[in-house]
Amino acid sequence: MLADHFRAAWVVARRDFTAVIFSKTFIFFLLGPLFPVFIGAMAGALGAQVQHDLDNPQVAVAMPAQQGDALIAARDALAPRMAGGVPEYVIAERLKDGQTFDARRLLGEKGNRVAAVLSGTLDAPVLTATSDRVDQWQGQIALFAKQARSDDVGAFPAVKADRLVATAASRRMDQAVTAQAGQVLLFLLTMLLAGMVLSNLVEEKANKIIEVLAAAIPMDALFLGKLFAMLAVSLVGIAVWGSVFGALMLVGMKSVPLLAAPAVGWPMFMALGFVYFAMAYLLLGSLFLSIGSMASTVREVQTLSMPVTMGQLMVFFFASYALAHPGTWVEAVSIVFPVSSLFAMLARAAQSPALWPHVVALVWQALCVALIVRFGAQLFRRSVMKSGPSRAKRSWSAWARAMFGAEAKIA
Repeated sequence: MLADHFRAAWVVARRDFTAVIFSKTFIFFLLGPLFPVFIGAMAGALGAQVQHDLDNPQVAVAMPAQQGDALIAARDALAPRMAGGVPEYVIAERLKDGQTFDARRLLGEKGNRVAAVLSGTLDAPVLTATSDRVDQWQGQIALFAKQARSDDVGAFPAVKADRLVATAASRRMDQAVTAQAGQVLLFLLTMLLAGMVLSNLVEEKANKIIEVLAAAIPMDALFLGKLFAMLAVSLVGIAVWGSVFGALMLVGMKSVPLLAAPAVGWPMFMALGFVYFAMAYLLLGSLFLSIGSMASTVREVQTLSMPVTMGQLMVFFFASYALAHPGTWVEAVSIVFPVSSLFAMLARAAQSPALWPHVVALVWQALCVALIVRFGAQLFRRSVMKSGPSRAKRSWSAWARAMFGAEAKIA
C-alpha cells in the first residue's frame, strides 16, 4: 500500500516537473533576469563603438617633399605614449616647390572624416580647423613637428591657426547626434505606447467581445480599426506631453541641449518623425495583434511579447550601429528590413537632404503593415474559431440530439 502511494506520488511529481520545466513560460522565466544584463552590456559596448566611429576624425597633411611623411612617423611614435585622444594623420598631398593647397575646399567636402588640414612646413605649420579643434590639437602638432625635424631644434615651432566656423566632418558629427536623438525618441515612444493594442485585444478576447465583432465584420478591417484607434490615442498622449514640454521650455527650462539642424530642415524632419512614428506604431501594433491571437490570458501575453520586445531592442541597436556606417551594407540592410527601416530612415533624414528615399521607404513599410495585418487576422481567425465548437460540429450534435430524442419518444 505504501509503495503504491509512493509510486503515485512519483508519477504526479514527474508529470508536474516535466510540465513546468519544458514549458515556454519557465524557459523565459530563466532567461528573463539575463535580458537586462545582456541589454545593458550591449548598449554600453554599442554606444562606445558608435561614439568612436562617429568621432574618429582625421588630420590631412599637405606639406612639401617628405615633411608630411616625417610628421606622420613622429605622430605614430609618440601617440601611444600620450594619454589624450590623438586623431589619425593622413597624407592629403605631397606639395612641390611653390605649390599651394586649398585646405578649406577639402574641409568643405562631404563624406570624409577630415576635421583639420595641416599645411605649411615643419618650421611653420598651419592648422586649418574649427576653434575647438585648434585649441585641442595645437599643442600636439607642435610636439610632432619638433620630433619630425631632423635638426632637433630645442624650441617648439609656433602653430599658426586658421580658424573655421564649421567643417564637413563637424557638421556630420553634429547631424549624427541629431539623428541618434531622433532614433532614441522614436524608440521610446513606440515601446511605451504600442502595448495598448495588446492589452485592449486581450481584454476583449477574454470577455468574448472580439468574437461578436469578428462575426460582424471582416477580421482585416477589425485589426486595422484597432490599430488606427490606438494610434489616435497615442497621438493624443504625445500631444499632451509635447504641450507640457513646450510650456516648460517657455518658462525657462534650459537643460535640454541644442541639436544641430538636420539635413532636411527642422520642419521636414519633424514631419518625417511623425510619419515614421505612425508607421512604427502600426508595424509593432500589428505584431502585437498577431501575438494576441495566440494568447488568452495576460500571463501568456507577457510571456509571448517578451521576445518581440527584446527583438525590438536588437533592431534599435542595429539601426544605431548602422548610423555610424553610412554607405555600407549594414546601412542597406537596416533600411530594407521593415522594423529597423523606420529608425534608419529617420537618421538618414538628419544626414541627407534627399527626400525620394523616404517616399520609397514609406511605401515599403505600408506594404509590410498590410502583410502582417493579413497574417495576424488569419491567425486570429483560426484561434477564435477554436474557442468554441465549429458550425459542422454544432449541426452534427443537433442532428444527433434530434434523432435520439425522436427514438426515445417512440419507445
